[in-house]
Amino acid sequence: MALKATIFKAELQIADMDRHYYDSHTLTIAQHPSETAERMMVRLLAFALYANERLAFTKGISTDDEPDLWQKSLSDEIELWIELGQPEEKRLRKAAGRAEQVVVITYNSRSAAVWRNQMRDALAKLSNVTVRSLSNDSVEALGRLAQRNMNLQCTIQDGEIGLGDDSQHLIIRFDAI
Repeated sequence: MALKATIFKAELQIADMDRHYYDSHTLTIAQHPSETAERMMVRLLAFALYANERLAFTKGISTDDEPDLWQKSLSDEIELWIELGQPEEKRLRKAAGRAEQVVVITYNSRSAAVWRNQMRDALAKLSNVTVRSLSNDSVEALGRLAQRNMNLQCTIQDGEIGLGDDSQHLIIRFDAI
């Protein structure tokens, strides 16, 4: 018998002063059986950073031809492709060819540094790909925020992200690449 996804619900209030985006989102997040709480929360953080009325979670881990999140235009063209982890060069080239903008969020500091070094030439050729990297401490702290029902507030200003609930609040910064 196959394991089923664990469903998380999140009320996410976003105040992004960098993009002048202010909205609340009711999200249902399916955590794949092979996905850690930390990775799921990185997906939630990615949603907060790039929030838009058309940004959506995809099947993610369970499919090869979709990213973790994407934003499609009204004519079904991919405007934004968000990938977590350390995708292979072939996957990145495919994403860059299909989407206007591609964002990769790496979250394992040691292996992410090795990946970036290996991908340096490929990334230089893909002008619509941006790589952002989270520290291990930030990812672990995000994992501690995970609950089946979450009510989170996110504030983004000058590249600094504040994320929390009634009991804990995190300050997250992306590492320099």
